[in-house]
Parts: sequence; structure tokens; C-alpha cells
Amino acid sequence: MKRMLSVKDLARDERFQRIVIEDVVFDPRNATMRRDKKRNGFNPHEPEMPDAARQLMHGIFVGEIQALEGAGRTCFDYDTGSGREEVPLQLKLDMARQCWDEARHCEISIKLTEHMGSEIGEFAEQTMLFEAACHEDPIFRLCGVNRALEGLAIDVFNTMRDLGKATQDPVLFFCEDWMLADEVTHVKMGSDWLRRITEKDPDRQKAALEFQRTVDKLFSFGGFRGEEEENPIHLARRFRTLAGFSEDEITELVDVAAEAYAEAQAMQAAATAAS
Repeated sequence: MKRMLSVKDLARDERFQRIVIEDVVFDPRNATMRRDKKRNGFNPHEPEMPDAARQLMHGIFVGEIQALEGAGRTCFDYDTGSGREEVPLQLKLDMARQCWDEARHCEISIKLTEHMGSEIGEFAEQTMLFEAACHEDPIFRLCGVNRALEGLAIDVFNTMRDLGKATQDPVLFFCEDWMLADEVTHVKMGSDWLRRITEKDPDRQKAALEFQRTVDKLFSFGGFRGEEEENPIHLARRFRTLAGFSEDEITELVDVAAEAYAEAQAMQAAATAAS
């Protein structure tokens, strides 16, 4: 079996349509939403909430597929050992456990997609999550996937759980609460392994955390995530603390999200001026 698969190697059937993350970030509809700061697509009182929730649910579903693929690749791509290009056996066992969780999340997400009136393929799939899992350095993978993207999943699942409560949907609330608990363990696992493996290699840890910061900035989607009322996805501080994030790391993530939002605003202003 081939090691180190690329995005083009992913197996998908005719239901899936691929889109690049730039198309998501620079979608003009997002700019329209940013101009009207009082609007939040996940507010139960907003008319676009059902469509926004279905689109996010589909994004969760394809993200779970890629998380399963990424964790599985980490189990297979590296030999067992203590070298820089090897991983401890226990880390592989943790990744195997995560594969089990992600497979269950895929099944739950499919049922939730149907429950919310959607279907596989109604929305496009972007593959940034799996791209973060393609890094040759296993520690970069842990930072990019388990800490950055699984960290985003904590924020997303917490938001969707709150939406289930606000809309009195016990199915949505229960499923998101269940998956949220798993995501906390996945992020905690990434945090623990990062510190254990790089304990005597601060330069490697610093480089991996910088990679995580880049991924976090991309997945802030120019204001999609943050702590302001207009941000559809809010940072779940309590659950991130449980997952091994320090207060300084959470504060830095807030700054990264604000930076992504400011850059998106500036780009929108420049595009408006040019037109």
C-alpha cells in the first residue's frame, strides 16, 4: 500500500464535488454577511439559519471523513520507533482509537444530515483538513489536525449543540454533545503527544505550533470563528481548556481569528474600491 497519500488520491464517488478553501474564504456571500454585523446565520431567529445549519452539518460530515482518513494514514505512514520520522507505538494505538471515533462520527453525521433535511453532495467538499494530515512530520500533523482542526470541531460542535438546545431539537443536541466529548479527547491527545515528543526539541515544537497557527488562521474563514456576537462560531473556552489548551494559547487563537477577520475586511474594501 502506498504511503503518504495526497489529496488527489482520496477515493470519492459521484456524489462529492471538490472545492478549494480559497473559494470558501473569498465567497462574496460571506462578505455580504460581514458587512451586516448584526446578522448571524446560526441565530435561530434569522431566516437563513436552516440553510446555514445544513451547510455546516454537511461540512462536518466531510470533515469527519477526512479526519478518519488522516488518522488512518498516521497509523500507516510511519514506522514505529523513537526517530524523528518514526512514532511511538502508543501514538499509533491512539490514532487507531481515533479512527474508530471518526467512523462513528461519520455515521452520526449522515443521520443528522438526513434529520436536518439535506443529503450527501448537496454542498461541496473542501479538503484542507486532509491536506493538514499530509505533512511529512508526524508532529506537524498532530498540531495541524488534532490541535487546530479538531480544536475547530470543539467550537463547531459546541455551537451546533447550543443551536439544538435553542431550537428544541433533542436529536441535534444529543448527537453534537456526544461528538463534542470525543473531540475534547482527540485534542487532548494531540496536545499531550506534542509536548511529550518535543520535550527536548523546542525548535521542532515551535515550528509545529507555527504550522498550527497557519491552519487556525485559514479555518477562521475571515470572521467565521471568534468571540464577537457576529461570529457564527464562538470559541468554546471551557472545552478547549479541558482539551489541554493553556489560557495563553486560547488568547492567541482569539487574536488569530481577529487578524483573519481584519484581513478579510480589508480585502473586501479593496475589492469594493476596485469595482
